[in-house]
Amino acid sequence: MKAKVIALGFFDGVHLGHGALLRRAVEAARERNATPVVFTFDRPPKEVVTGKTVYLINSAAERRELARRLYGIEEVILAPFDEQMMKCTWDRFVTELLVKEHGAVHLVAGHDHRFGYKNEGTPELLKAKCAELGIGCDIIPAVEVEGITVSSTHIRKLLETGEVEEAAKFLGHRHCLTQKVQHGFRLGRTIGVPTVNLAVPHNILTPAFGVYVTRVYLPDGRNFAGVTNVGTRPTVSDSDAVSVETFLLDFDGDLYDQEIRVEFCRRLRGEKKFDSLEELRQEIQRNAQQTREYFQENPIQ
Repeated sequence: MKAKVIALGFFDGVHLGHGALLRRAVEAARERNATPVVFTFDRPPKEVVTGKTVYLINSAAERRELARRLYGIEEVILAPFDEQMMKCTWDRFVTELLVKEHGAVHLVAGHDHRFGYKNEGTPELLKAKCAELGIGCDIIPAVEVEGITVSSTHIRKLLETGEVEEAAKFLGHRHCLTQKVQHGFRLGRTIGVPTVNLAVPHNILTPAFGVYVTRVYLPDGRNFAGVTNVGTRPTVSDSDAVSVETFLLDFDGDLYDQEIRVEFCRRLRGEKKFDSLEELRQEIQRNAQQTREYFQENPIQ
């Protein structure tokens, strides 16, 4: 088994605070000719303990993809958080799971990382245990942006109010949703604005309802500007089901059942019910022009 440098955490959002851990893990792995790895859970421990849904910034698959794409993490261990894991003591978690089972030679954790049964594991205990086992350990201090500590909690609040540009400052990247394109009602085609539709997993937070400038990344590597509506589409539907519906500018093709990534750049307006499909069409065209202007001022690197 190749030696691993393992970064510990849940990594919801994979924000700048997490980035500091991941960069250090990659650096330490390079120094030791080891593999940089993330150890995380498939669901939030709090959800299992309380039985209540915890709304997340990203799905587990997105956390894995962001850690790899943005920071160069080579492996993500997505462990099931079940009753057995919940009852695992902090020291057993380190010695039996991380070191013996996964081959950790160095661990990286955040300043506020708690782990093990009843959250009894602390950064101080982790550092002492690593010293006892003869393996390395880094505890990463808090990261601040404009005097505010970067945290998933703060980013969730920004997304809930549609402040996606502010959220990006703390994430270090644009908030994204990655899902397979589903079949919709094809109403967009009838008014000249065909859209792609993504369903939102039940436990994933959407930005505040409204219309956003987005960038959409396709499986073949191409990307397009998009106008994205997040909400219940009140002009054309009485349902309260939430959807993410995107009109791709300058795109012609079929994306059904393909996985795409929608990145949120700026909120243009709240969701609105229009009196007619023609009014809706005109507004979408206006939003498309706003989107073109946004990317003229903010070209994609």
